[in-house]
Amino acid sequence: MAFFRRLERVQYLGMTDTTTLLIDHLQKAVATSLQVPDFRPELEKPADSSHGDYSSNVAMVLFGQLSPELKEKFKNPRQVAEEIVTVLYQTLPQDSIKEISVAGPGFINFKVSDSALLAYLLQVKSGDWGELLRVVDPKSSIAIVEYSSANIAKPFTIGHLRSTIIGDAVANLLEAVGWKVYRDNHLGDWGTQFGKQIYAYLNIPLDSTGEQSNEQIIENSSEPVKELVKLYVEFHKQAEAHPEMEDAAREWFKKLEDGDPEARRIWQKCVDWSMKEFQRIYARLGVSFTENNGKGYGESFFENKMGPVIEELQEKKLLSESEGAQLVFLEEEHLPPLMIIKKDGATLYATRDLATDKFRKENTERYGSHPLVINEVGAEQSEYFQQLYAVEYKLGWYKPGQRVHVKHGLYRFQDQKMSTRKGNTIWLNDVLDEVVSRAKGSEEIGLGALKWNDLKRSAHLDVVFNWDEILSMDGNSGPYMQYAYARCLSIINKVGAPELDQPAAQLTIGAEGEAERLVLRKLIQYPSIVRRAAAEFAPHHVATYLFSLAQEFNSFYHSSPILQAKSEQSKQLRLQIVQGVADTIHHGLKLLGIQTVERM
Repeated sequence: MAFFRRLERVQYLGMTDTTTLLIDHLQKAVATSLQVPDFRPELEKPADSSHGDYSSNVAMVLFGQLSPELKEKFKNPRQVAEEIVTVLYQTLPQDSIKEISVAGPGFINFKVSDSALLAYLLQVKSGDWGELLRVVDPKSSIAIVEYSSANIAKPFTIGHLRSTIIGDAVANLLEAVGWKVYRDNHLGDWGTQFGKQIYAYLNIPLDSTGEQSNEQIIENSSEPVKELVKLYVEFHKQAEAHPEMEDAAREWFKKLEDGDPEARRIWQKCVDWSMKEFQRIYARLGVSFTENNGKGYGESFFENKMGPVIEELQEKKLLSESEGAQLVFLEEEHLPPLMIIKKDGATLYATRDLATDKFRKENTERYGSHPLVINEVGAEQSEYFQQLYAVEYKLGWYKPGQRVHVKHGLYRFQDQKMSTRKGNTIWLNDVLDEVVSRAKGSEEIGLGALKWNDLKRSAHLDVVFNWDEILSMDGNSGPYMQYAYARCLSIINKVGAPELDQPAAQLTIGAEGEAERLVLRKLIQYPSIVRRAAAEFAPHHVATYLFSLAQEFNSFYHSSPILQAKSEQSKQLRLQIVQGVADTIHHGLKLLGIQTVERM
């Protein structure tokens, strides 16, 4: 898979890191040698590090696209690669690359120079990650990331964890490379279920003795949402024997829509109780939102904004009637029609989603004229989001590429006791308590382990929930990564912190410094990894890199102990490397929403 990719809309700012430098010069060399001016090459990391630090297959990719004149000149991709290398040697700064070579049928391999490795190390030491990572102008690159989106008066379950932490990491990554990011929580705080909730609240007592009202019980509960769920579950049990309750619930939702004071009061109570509990969970996870004073724009905010959406659909002749319902047909897109209005005149989730995106599109003062809008939602809703985006494209609100669905798989469990204890619901707060308990009371280690277990793999994959894997100190786990960081700090504290302002000219890599070079070559990949993760909305790339960096560091530390360095200069270089590894792990874990610990 390509080592470096980008969004079409990304505008590069001429960064000085080696990866961007190589790509820029490779692009210019392709334009000069092959008369292909607009092709943006990609770099890969060779599987065998002896082949180099970076590799490109650009000669093989473009060989078939050459003009007849150039095809006559170059008989095969290898000859094309050799021509590109000739141009590169003429244009690349001499202190950036140690060697450029052609291998096999036409791969171009690059070995970074020692001076470039050391210069990058000191860039890391400066702590200016914005300068190292930024590739877009925040004034023109605005993104709205929608994630978590739990349902009011319903369980905040382990299933909501994935959207919450993946969405948060995606937002962090976009910010890291320069995007101006707005974080939204599209809460499910409207719909027919609230008619059932209100009916149950008024007619099904939680206290069979009648000594306390439902409001008193819920108000005084440390977990009010669990009490609301009890009412909701009990409603469905009783409604099986008394179907007239469903009609009564619909009447209450109609009252809620019409602004009935009592219905609105109870609904607002449910929202407030739920948000109190949700905010406690978000605080534990270190997750926050920017929109609507940090609460996010729930569905109810758009209840009075659906009319203009329906009018626009009608004006643009996109609505069609079918069996009394109003739908947008999507035959050209090979998708099922999207229902906008039910046959009884009621609106749907899709109607509110369209109102949400119309609001974002028209709020240009905050979001600009062309925001990137990302929905982090389960993979099971893929077809729905294809339909939603197709309708928005037909309306002319957004263009392809401006709407992105970041999909995640499901959690699957091996520990059946956990599921049985809570029935069919696995409450997220119980999982958080359990993981912290198993981490001997450390929130940072426990929650870090839980997040890493999710974020270390591609989001679309299902996650098998395994406590032993989550908390392992040996394998690819959060505790392992936090220990790697703590170990770096321990080394620095024991030996002595390196001077931060030491100029690159005073650092050298000796003839026996291959172990140092291996770690430095790994370090210098970090900006490219972060940019790729941001461009692909894929936090797992950062996790994969950090784990490999920690492994490389452990090998380096065992083979090249600092106190056994043959010279003070070698000792200083090794210290600088340890500090660089620590800074990179700390920054990478922060992007993933994971706190570090200084001791373990």
